Amino acid sequence: MKIKNRICLITTGLGMGGAERQICDLSDELCDLDNDVLIISLTGNSIVKPRNTKVEIAELNMKKTPVGLITALCECRRILKRFNPDVVHSHMIHANIFTRILRIFTKMPILVCTAHNTNEGGKWRVLAYRYTNFLADINTNVSDEAVEAFLNAGAVKSDQMITVGNGFDDKRFSFSEQARMEKRQRLNLSDDTFLYLAVGRLEEQKDYPNMLNAMLVVVKEAINSGKKIKLAIIGQSYLELQLKQLTKDLGLDDYITFLGLQRDVECWLSAADCFVLSSEYEGFCLVTAEALLTECLVVATDCGGVKEGVGDGGFIVPPKNSAALAQAMINAMSISKQEREVIVKKGRDRIIQFYSIRAIANKWLEIYQGHYK
Repeated sequence: MKIKNRICLITTGLGMGGAERQICDLSDELCDLDNDVLIISLTGNSIVKPRNTKVEIAELNMKKTPVGLITALCECRRILKRFNPDVVHSHMIHANIFTRILRIFTKMPILVCTAHNTNEGGKWRVLAYRYTNFLADINTNVSDEAVEAFLNAGAVKSDQMITVGNGFDDKRFSFSEQARMEKRQRLNLSDDTFLYLAVGRLEEQKDYPNMLNAMLVVVKEAINSGKKIKLAIIGQSYLELQLKQLTKDLGLDDYITFLGLQRDVECWLSAADCFVLSSEYEGFCLVTAEALLTECLVVATDCGGVKEGVGDGGFIVPPKNSAALAQAMINAMSISKQEREVIVKKGRDRIIQFYSIRAIANKWLEIYQGHYK
């Protein structure tokens, strides 16, 4: 008999990151599967939200002070007592530690803690994970490599963390000819301009200087071969001015456009010919899989679970190696459209087979139900 669950997802926030979007997609799917879902966000000003209006959202607006922490813990306890969840599922480092502390004085039938990266911070965060681990029933991460990184760091023991990949909405992320035309018109691009696209917060993890230095080599190759190219970057954060200055210093202003925050990433992926990821580290990286679903070739650095997700759907290069990244970007530009389509189809088929949001949501339900007291 199908069991209806009351599921509370606790997250650090609901910003524009991949983990935050994954939480919203998961909550939508769990709700579609006839579960009651509540999302508690430690911070406020949510940008990404579930599409299903039945998903309840509570924002704690927690302040980064001891008093702010205590206030948020008390408010969260009050919300949980009202919602009375069958399972609490926290996501990302701050929410994981917060929820473990909360469990000391709040009833939770089961607590699942999910990390979304190979690197969740320095020594103190590793210690916090290790010494609060007894408060969680199960720990997960989004790729085998991310799990291995946590084991090597000493954050968990070998039998304390499992891999549960991200899930993807292949209905939302599908190629649209209309979106391609509209977005390329917005950039004043002709159809024969090869468009690279990058998506991600403008922060150190994404290593955009690696991409910009690679782009310098790609531009020279394009000029020599008579090809027209452009790189569009979606994202914002504290490195924006620094990266724009580097773009200017490299003489790439005519070839790179910073688009800031965009809510319709799937449309921009349809417009692009190649998605580029230059990260130093990742967990799984949602957007590489989303690119493949929208029939966009992928060039990405080999970090976290990126290789697991991309498979044969693109070109994988070492991180922090702009020469290798540039060569892969040139290869992506140089192969025929037919060759690109064959490569992308392999990657897309793999994502749909192993990482559909419905399959992942059902896997979570099996985990939840397998740990009922």
